[in-house]
Amino acid sequence: MSDNIKPIVVKIGGSTLGHADTSFQDLVSLQEQGRIPVVVHGGGPTVTDWMQRQGLVPSFIRGLRVTDGSGLEVVVAVLAGLVNKQLVAAIHALGGRAVGLSGVDGGVLQAAVADPELGYVGEIVSVDTDAVTALLAAGYIPVLAPVAANVAYDGADSSAMLNVNGDTAAGHLALALQAERLVFLTDVEGVLDSSGRLIARLTIREAGGLIASGTAAGGMIPKLEACITALERVSVARIVDGRAPGALLNALGDNGTGTWLAAQVMGTV
Repeated sequence: MSDNIKPIVVKIGGSTLGHADTSFQDLVSLQEQGRIPVVVHGGGPTVTDWMQRQGLVPSFIRGLRVTDGSGLEVVVAVLAGLVNKQLVAAIHALGGRAVGLSGVDGGVLQAAVADPELGYVGEIVSVDTDAVTALLAAGYIPVLAPVAANVAYDGADSSAMLNVNGDTAAGHLALALQAERLVFLTDVEGVLDSSGRLIARLTIREAGGLIASGTAAGGMIPKLEACITALERVSVARIVDGRAPGALLNALGDNGTGTWLAAQVMGTV
């Protein structure tokens, strides 16, 4: 990995997995161009499906999955196993080079229990990028599942692993890597105002205002919060409809659809 080229952190939402989009081909194209993408993926719908197969009832509080011991086993198996390997296989099938890992591997993501009411759900407290940068240096696209090591693990009543929000993981990883750009590929056209109209550009302050006012709701909240986190060291973040052809490549240009977020008013970044 060249010291002069910064990574591009791409969050692929679980809601877009399986759609006939061009995300994987876009990733391979970036790799062929000498760019260095890093993927963080979700997989919530698949986790829910497998929980139900096991007779478990999914439950959410403030948009976060309540994760007990049995639920955590499903989360880890599905995200770090099935979904992660599906993504890696798809990239290889298109001629790319990728390696799948979770936030536990190499201690990339380290977290602490965020709220006992949520169970084994973590809040990220530190990021170690060594494993990710080693893969980039070797010419691979790292594909990261959002499972973290528990910093408070004591071998007794706590779990060694925690479920973490994929959007949050992407924001923290982009910050730690000082990425060139953070891109969220989701299943909506971008950030919407109170009238349901697309907001093309936002600053950190404006994004925070949307959260505080309740205009941003559900899964858009962690995406905006992740952008706010990353923009401390990342110049631009994009939230775009990943189902559109060429969505990722378009998000790396100066135009494209979706919502463009920057630390300051555009033109002064």
